[in-house]
Amino acid sequence: MSYPKMTVNLETIKNNVRSVVGLCNSQGIKVAGVTKVFCGNPRIAKAYIEGGVSYLADSRIENLIRLKELDIPKIMLRLPMKSEAEKIVEYADISLNSELDTITSLSEKALEKGKIHKIILMVDLGDLREGYYDEKSLFNSIEKMIELKGVKIIGLGTNLTCYGGVIPTKEILNRLAKLEKQIEEKYNIELEILSGGNSSTVHLLPDNKIDRLNNLRLGESLVLGTESAYGEQIEGTKNDAFTLQVEIIEVKEKPSLPTGKIGRDAFGNIPTFIDRGVRRRILCAVGKQDVDFEALYPLDEGIIILGGSSDHLILDGSDSEVDYKVGDIIEFRMSYVGILRGMTSEYVEKEIIE
Repeated sequence: MSYPKMTVNLETIKNNVRSVVGLCNSQGIKVAGVTKVFCGNPRIAKAYIEGGVSYLADSRIENLIRLKELDIPKIMLRLPMKSEAEKIVEYADISLNSELDTITSLSEKALEKGKIHKIILMVDLGDLREGYYDEKSLFNSIEKMIELKGVKIIGLGTNLTCYGGVIPTKEILNRLAKLEKQIEEKYNIELEILSGGNSSTVHLLPDNKIDRLNNLRLGESLVLGTESAYGEQIEGTKNDAFTLQVEIIEVKEKPSLPTGKIGRDAFGNIPTFIDRGVRRRILCAVGKQDVDFEALYPLDEGIIILGGSSDHLILDGSDSEVDYKVGDIIEFRMSYVGILRGMTSEYVEKEIIE
């Protein structure tokens, strides 16, 4: 067996998806399952589909290409680059957009392929990432977009929390619903999708009915069962679908303070240390090139993560009840970021359990 290794439990993922999709469906909301966290792995994406998602969604066209054989509508989440317009039209049924120039390129490529590419226009409601911030600019762009052939505006969307940390509220999302209604009346078009963000919006369900909201783009709530606004576990879900196993390569008693003058570490930072005396230090064969140490949570509560470097993870095992030896395996749960980094690293083995 090769380490470090991430183990993925498909049954747990399916159970999470069923629970979250059921919650959303009860409010008339369809779920787009975000696959970027596991790099568009088709086997894991199938668990999403079996759990009941209505779409698959990803930020990278390479991942959507991996999913091309799965018969379900696919959404390009990140605003498309003009240079990838042809691939977007070929492998995504829908894309999120906020730039007229890019939509024009999509229109041209769609016409070449004899397709109609669907567009969700993004509106920035204050988180300051993508989307139209000024309504006048949005309306001016729509007037030009509706004249384009090969593309069709099918909805509005927004993203919250990811950059600015803005928590979705009923009042904020009702602004999006009001804007959708204005656009439909002004331009005599029907917008079939109102996409109210990501897993941070789930905290509003089921107590807050958002007018017109009928789509959410969910990743964390499906793989971990948590809403991302406050980190609360969603009823009926589990947070252990993904686990990381790492192998111990050294166990030694050492002081907890380095000896000598302290300068910058391998990543350009000046480290600080807590003097705990002589401690049992455990060195593992995984590093910052593979995972985010702050996103790891040891299953053994007696272990303290001290830090590490690009290739090494350093643990304090003095308080553990386990007498760890070289060659033993230590397991971790991970946050969403931890799963993302581990699944992306080619140096981390992946084992998918049916």
